[in-house]
Amino acid sequence: MTEAHLDPARKHDFVFLIEATDSNPNGDPDNGGLPRTDPTTGQGLITDVAIKRKLRNTVDLLNTVEKKSGYDIYVDAGVALNAQHERAYQDAAVTDRHTAQQWMCKTFFDVRMFGAVMSTGKRDKQAGRVQGPVQIGFSRSIDPVVPLDIGITRVTPTRQEDVDAWNNTQTDNDKDTNRGKETEMGSKHLIPYGLYKGTGHFSAPLAQKTGVTSTDLEIFWRALTLMFEHDRAAARAGLALRGLYVFSHDDAFGRTPAHTLFDRITVAPWATPQRAGSPTTSRTLRSATRTCPAASP
Repeated sequence: MTEAHLDPARKHDFVFLIEATDSNPNGDPDNGGLPRTDPTTGQGLITDVAIKRKLRNTVDLLNTVEKKSGYDIYVDAGVALNAQHERAYQDAAVTDRHTAQQWMCKTFFDVRMFGAVMSTGKRDKQAGRVQGPVQIGFSRSIDPVVPLDIGITRVTPTRQEDVDAWNNTQTDNDKDTNRGKETEMGSKHLIPYGLYKGTGHFSAPLAQKTGVTSTDLEIFWRALTLMFEHDRAAARAGLALRGLYVFSHDDAFGRTPAHTLFDRITVAPWATPQRAGSPTTSRTLRSATRTCPAASP
């Protein structure tokens, strides 16, 4: 990243490409965990919440190794949000909701960058609402995807009762006896392939309100490029960031609408290199991108 990309006094718009190979980029809990899709077009979807969760986890991981004050995570697993608000009021300098909000922005990276609604809990322990300068939309696959539900078998069941019942029924011919089970069935959800395009925005005026620094932007871009590298699992082994294109304007409000910049990032077929003398064939490249203009106007 250049100095321009790290300047919180500039407006930044960005496009990122996520490749999913034999993976589940974002499971839908309302559909049994299958990859999210648009029922109208068949295109795959990744929610903004899923992306920000990975960013939060990566920043937290970075801060575990490279410890810095001000990089705690507000939306953290196993920690109640109201308890986070109450932390602010333990500081003697916090006397009201306004100073509590300032403390939250200073302490939590994700409040400073993404914003938060902190108007829950005890009325005298709230911190109001912060509109974050970084906003990320849904990512959508370039082409339709095919969600697969793959059955798997485990060699042992979960409950001891099933093991005991299975062993007992090997010598018991009573058909009414609970026969238990020897194995356990399960499933994995994935798509064979998908290339997703996502977009995001950084507002300099809002960043000034929350106190974003150039170090915050440096960590944000770093987390965005690393967010899949330390989040591997069987269903996420084939996720990769295939492209990141940042448009940094030369002022706080921007010189051109974001959508006109995003239109300059295109994905197109790419011919497979051929051996000499072989018939000409082509296929669709999984992650082909085109060049974009300079990041700083």
